Amino acid sequence: MWAGSSATRPLIRSTCPMRDLRLVIFDVDGTLVDSQAEIMAAMASAFASQNMAMLDRPTVLSIVGLSLNEAFARLCPQVDATQRGYLVQAYKDAFNDLRGPDGNAELSPMFEGALDALMNLHAHPETLLAVATGKSKRGLDKMIERHGLEGLFVSQQVADFHPSKPHPAMVLAALSDTGVDPRRAVMLGDTTYDMDMGRAGGVGTIGVTWGYHDADTLNADILIDNFTALPAAIDTLTGQER
Repeated sequence: MWAGSSATRPLIRSTCPMRDLRLVIFDVDGTLVDSQAEIMAAMASAFASQNMAMLDRPTVLSIVGLSLNEAFARLCPQVDATQRGYLVQAYKDAFNDLRGPDGNAELSPMFEGALDALMNLHAHPETLLAVATGKSKRGLDKMIERHGLEGLFVSQQVADFHPSKPHPAMVLAALSDTGVDPRRAVMLGDTTYDMDMGRAGGVGTIGVTWGYHDADTLNADILIDNFTALPAAIDTLTGQER
């Protein structure tokens, strides 16, 4: 649920002038992939490792997008830092076991239209794609490999190297990697954490209605019901003064 870093700055190759570049930053879980089956199973394993009662699905999914440490802090405010560390490690171990050595695309399938949307956006030289996710680097790398998304994201921001969402560090790092003006960038996500992070980073926000938070609570600049509506939403937000 939660897995690059900008330690090595990507070389942005584009024939477009820098002023014409725009950036689309994607959340992963609940936005590009439906990972709730893996999340719930790994969470159940983590709670069982500490002889704790498993929480209900809505409660667990409400913290998707946060770093694991922050997620367990919110789910289990009664535990101390040591036990929280055990929960985090147990979750990671269970998630890796569920994924298996070759990945399991059936557990975390891409949402309908997600792959086509990524490929169509990537085909436009002025549009750069990035990821800002609560996953670990290892988790994101596996997701990209699992779904054949190598080479699509010029900036990959993960929980290993940043404060948890909604802190804007990941958005700011993606902007720095690409040199794109915040007014020419958008954040796409399914949770309030994504929208708050995008706003704090000075970029437009696009909320999706198919994710893990109630769409009515997102307070996004634009809400979309499917990926076919994404290009128009990007055009609207990157072409207007905010």
